[in-house]
Amino acid sequence: MKHFMIEYEFKNGATEDSIKAWHQEIGRFIKAIDADPELKGRIGYRVLKNRDDGHYFHLASVADEDAQKTLQSRDFFKHYSAMTRQVSGGEVTATPIEMIDQTK
Repeated sequence: MKHFMIEYEFKNGATEDSIKAWHQEIGRFIKAIDADPELKGRIGYRVLKNRDDGHYFHLASVADEDAQKTLQSRDFFKHYSAMTRQVSGGEVTATPIEMIDQTK
């Protein structure tokens, strides 16, 4: 299992309506992963936001290289990646992270 943390700040047009629209876009992306029979159960995705500002943290888990490549080949992934770059003003950091331990 590989894990990644994607970080950015919502910068371009951060109004209440645009933030709400972005959250809906996030929901559509997650639903698309869950609806894809080749990805369901092989890709984990969580999105968190700092309550006090516009910083977002996406935690992604991929079961294997094939799952990652399959996700990256999907049009919904390409669209979502482009939208993430747009709302962040092009400043997105993706960091591979390592799981040490977790609760059950």
